Amino acid sequence: MNVNPMQLIQMIKGGKNPQQLLMNILQQQGQNNPIINNAINMAQNGNVSGLEVLARNLAAQRGLDFDKELANLKNQFM
Repeated sequence: MNVNPMQLIQMIKGGKNPQQLLMNILQQQGQNNPIINNAINMAQNGNVSGLEVLARNLAAQRGLDFDKELANLKNQFM
């Protein structure tokens, strides 16, 4: 299931639960991906700091600045 951010925003505006939408998308795309499965488990257990470490590590592996990318993401929703 490929959902672009605008579709996700429309679903949220339509009264859908954003957390459940994201979890469904992640579960469908991560069926055979241990990193996504680990992220899902951390999210379900409320391990925010673990998710941040995971996101920072993934960004660093790709040569991205996590804080800059997070700021860009936040700006898209404002």
